[in-house]
Amino acid sequence: MRSKKGHTKVFLYGLACFAFIFLPFLSTAFAETINARAAVVMEASTGRVLYAKAPNRRLPPASTAKLMTAIVAIEKADLNDVVPISKNASRVRPLKAGFRKGDEVTVEKLLYAALIKSANDAAVALAEAVAGSEENFVYLMNQKAIAIGVKDTQFINSTGLPGPHQYTTALDLSTIMKYALGYPKLREIIGTPVAEFTTKKGKPLSLKNTDTLLWSDECLIGGKTGYTF
Repeated sequence: MRSKKGHTKVFLYGLACFAFIFLPFLSTAFAETINARAAVVMEASTGRVLYAKAPNRRLPPASTAKLMTAIVAIEKADLNDVVPISKNASRVRPLKAGFRKGDEVTVEKLLYAALIKSANDAAVALAEAVAGSEENFVYLMNQKAIAIGVKDTQFINSTGLPGPHQYTTALDLSTIMKYALGYPKLREIIGTPVAEFTTKKGKPLSLKNTDTLLWSDECLIGGKTGYTF
């Protein structure tokens, strides 16, 4: 997580080819060039922390919260379930996929929209589809966080939009990502640069991944970005 021009830009990435072979040998001088307020490098196969800077510092999760939204959704709903977009979901801001009230979209496509474009309307639609309301869904998110061993994270919504008492840590985010990578479908989605699909009624939608590293390193599995103001 790092600050720039008064904003906090949050990044959470997956694995790059061979990266973990060399990370244990990073010099102290190189590590000190990491300007993020908090950072963790974790070996996904074992959970071993290879590098950490303020790993337990509480910071806003921003849209990295959508990783937990996706985890709960994929565990509680069928990918082929068709979800009607509510008025509430269609109105959430600021970043949206462009769904309108009455559109019908599968859970799978909503996951693509939430994780690739970081679409808030998709996240709220998933929450309502799984738990009937975002409030009920947030309870499931926090229960799941506890279940997977996350100890210093609290969610107040499915989108990651800022609000009081919503926080996470670099260490917790790494644990959440490690867990998410255990689902092949989630691995597939976060590693997709561009996706195009249609709603049930044929409305076309085009999604471009907010993780620009996917265009710079073909070995990257994927990740989740988030921005707070």
